[in-house]
Amino acid sequence: MYIKLFLIIFITTIISNINAQEKIVIDQIAAIVGKQIILQSDIETQALQMKSQGYYTSGDIKCEMLEEMLYAKLLVNQAILDSIDVSKSEVNAEMERRLNYFITQIGSEEKLEEYYKKSIKDIKESFRESIKEQLLSQRMQQQATSSLKVTPQEVRAYYKKIPKDSLPIINTKFELEQIIVKPKIKETEILRVKDKLREFKKRINEGENFATLAVLYSDDPGSARRGGELGFVSRGDLVPEFSAVAFNLKPGEVSKIVKTDYGYHIIQLIEIKGERINCRHILLKPKIDPLEKQNVKRKLDTVRLAIKNKEITFEDACWKYSQDENTRLNGGVLINPNTGDSKWEASQLQPKIAFAIKNLKVGEVSQPFEDKDDNGRTVFKIIMLKERTDPHPANLTDDYKRIQDLALEEKKMNFMDNWVVEKMKNTYLHIDKDFSKCKFENPIWSK
Repeated sequence: MYIKLFLIIFITTIISNINAQEKIVIDQIAAIVGKQIILQSDIETQALQMKSQGYYTSGDIKCEMLEEMLYAKLLVNQAILDSIDVSKSEVNAEMERRLNYFITQIGSEEKLEEYYKKSIKDIKESFRESIKEQLLSQRMQQQATSSLKVTPQEVRAYYKKIPKDSLPIINTKFELEQIIVKPKIKETEILRVKDKLREFKKRINEGENFATLAVLYSDDPGSARRGGELGFVSRGDLVPEFSAVAFNLKPGEVSKIVKTDYGYHIIQLIEIKGERINCRHILLKPKIDPLEKQNVKRKLDTVRLAIKNKEITFEDACWKYSQDENTRLNGGVLINPNTGDSKWEASQLQPKIAFAIKNLKVGEVSQPFEDKDDNGRTVFKIIMLKERTDPHPANLTDDYKRIQDLALEEKKMNFMDNWVVEKMKNTYLHIDKDFSKCKFENPIWSK
């Protein structure tokens, strides 16, 4: 239970900490674990939040929330005892990630501020400590279980004990290989972009507003609507070429032209806070000549026909023609970042790739199509459907990695149950009498 609900709480606490509209203010201490305190208001708020998200339980939801919080506070308490720490930059990075998620969900920073009746600055401050605690507890759990492995015998034993009617159903999965070719950009187009950025810098130095120009002209849609502003970031949040220039600017200063994999930028520093900066930028991406796109598409079609006619293997063609650094050396195999292996479910595929392989048979190669790489640059691809598996109950032959992961997850959960028992032998615990009737999953909390 710990891992399942703990992850839910990890995601939702950000809302509950700042949702003053739903929070019930109760100052009574519900529990103490070591030196960590749980307020009854925390439990009430978390229970309300879970209910609002459709969470259902046949038990007492407040007791369940308390048990999860006891577990989390024990992790934090032990992390402090073991001198495990998280840096300010890690907390800030996680805070920015979550804020950006909620801004995307609600529509804008202004709408988020309006909904919670707080400024972005106040929203950040209200859950800074909570995020730090969550990162600490996560790191403590990771450290405690990091050395755990499962042997092939354990994987087989885990599989055998699963009732046949409870075996997980494996969805249709695909294994894909790709060849990517990047259209060349004319030197005259690069010069045009640079001249435009020089013009912008001149206009800014003569008094025009950087933010206004960013809204009107920047090719970075995420920051353009905020006047090019990126928010506070550390060096590690930025690509090296960008950070090397941005961190050497003075407030208000506009940079020289900076080239990155995303395109060409000018940067204006807004503010410095320790090892973090807030800056604006205007990004311009050179346009690709339509004739060059046609040439690349024809080239890839020629490669596709050569593979189809068995004049060259897909792997050899990948080595010879592909310009993708991530897949060129492994025969073009696409690795799924969610699992670390080469199998993809349909829902995990990018829409253009899913459409390209829609009618392919195993071993066939798609028509060339236009797409974007990880940096948003235009590329052309051909995809070969290497393998497709139909939906089926999990088995050790086809789905060993999935079963191995499940077996390891169970081993970690069992380990953490025992870890809690051991750590609680030397940890102070007090639970308020209002929760004395709770039936906890781990009996250690009731002793």
